[in-house]
Amino acid sequence: MVNQLLKEIPLLIDYKELRRIKKGVSADEKYFVSLHDPESKYLVRFFPINQYKDREKEFTLLKAIEAYETKAIKAIEIGKTNGYGYLITTFIEGNDVEQELGILTENEQYQLGFQSGEELLHLHSIQAPSNMGSWYDRKSLKHKKYVEAYKAGPIKIDQDEKILLFIEDHLSLMVDRPNLFQHDDYHPGNLIAKAGEFKGIIDFGSYDWGDPIHEFLKIGIFTRNVSVPFSIGQIKGYFNGEEPNEEFWTLYSLYLAMCVFSTVVWTLKVVPKDMDNMLNKIRIILEDHEYFTNVKPRWYK
Repeated sequence: MVNQLLKEIPLLIDYKELRRIKKGVSADEKYFVSLHDPESKYLVRFFPINQYKDREKEFTLLKAIEAYETKAIKAIEIGKTNGYGYLITTFIEGNDVEQELGILTENEQYQLGFQSGEELLHLHSIQAPSNMGSWYDRKSLKHKKYVEAYKAGPIKIDQDEKILLFIEDHLSLMVDRPNLFQHDDYHPGNLIAKAGEFKGIIDFGSYDWGDPIHEFLKIGIFTRNVSVPFSIGQIKGYFNGEEPNEEFWTLYSLYLAMCVFSTVVWTLKVVPKDMDNMLNKIRIILEDHEYFTNVKPRWYK
C-alpha cells in the first residue's frame, strides 16, 4: 500500500530507500524515505484524513518554529492522497536519547541532559497566540474535570486527599504564569542524539501553550526512571547551569500532583491494560516527594 501512496506524492516518487519505523506510541504509519540525493532524507507520517485540520496546524507551527534557534524537525510538506493525510518532515539521524543513554557514562548522560535543557529553553521563546486563554483558567478547568472523573472511577490513590489539598493550596501560583509554547511530550523517546551529542527534537503532535515549567513534569513521570543524571542535567541546562529556585520546584510539584489524577483517568479510558505500570510510576512520584511533603524530589542531588 505505501508504495502506491508514495507514487502519488511528487516529492517522493523517485525514492531510493523506504523503511518502516515502528517505534513510538503514535497510531501514524511512519516511514524513513531517502532520495537519490544523499542530503534528501525524510520522515513521512500517514494519518487518518479526519485528523487533517489538526495536522495542518502542527505543520504551520513547525514552519513558525524555523524562525527560532532550535533543533526541531523541519516541516517539508503536508497533503492528502488516496484517503490518507500525510506529513513530511526532515529526518534527524541518530538514536532516540533513551537508547543513546544506555551506552553513555553518567557524566555523559548529564551533559546530554544539559544540552536538552538548553534546547528546551529555546523552544520556550515562542509566545502563545494572542487569543489563547490564560494558563490558569485552562489548566484549572482541566484539573477540575479530571478530579471529578477520578472520584467517580474505581481506582484510588493512597493519601489522595492529602495530594488534593496540596494542589488546592498552590493553585494560585498558576495565576499570571507565562503563556508560551509547550512541546508537551519532551522526554528521551522524542529526542535524538548521536555519539553523546544532542541532535534534535521530534514528535510535536502533542504541543500546547502555557507555563513552560509544566514541560518538566515528564521528568518526574518518565525521564528520572530512565536516567537521573540526564534529568538533573536537563534542569541545570535550562537554567544555564544555575540551581532552580523554590518557585520552580513548587510549580513542578504542583503539576506532578495534578498529573497523578489525570494519569489514572486517562489510562483507565485509553490504555487500561497499562494501569499497573502507570500506578507504579505514580507510586515512584509520591515516594520521590513523600506525598508532596517535599517539593524537591529526593533524586535531585
